[in-house]
Amino acid sequence: MQRITQQTSNQSSQNTTLVPEAKAALRKFRDQVATEFGLDFTGYNGEKTSWECGKVGGEMVRRMIETAERSMSGTTTTTRR
Repeated sequence: MQRITQQTSNQSSQNTTLVPEAKAALRKFRDQVATEFGLDFTGYNGEKTSWECGKVGGEMVRRMIETAERSMSGTTTTTRR
């Protein structure tokens, strides 16, 4: 299997926002999910464990995928697990 990667010379990190206008909404979403888990992600986050960051990030991705799937299927009902 061949691995395909795309790199640009002026991009120092792969963790970039593809739609810069969405950055504030993503930050608000992250803070909302973190609060639901009893975590505070406002301000400096360097002391957070990889488990805490992964838990919040994983839940964000799960919810975004669920939203996209509902959008594709035309379903509007929200189900929380």
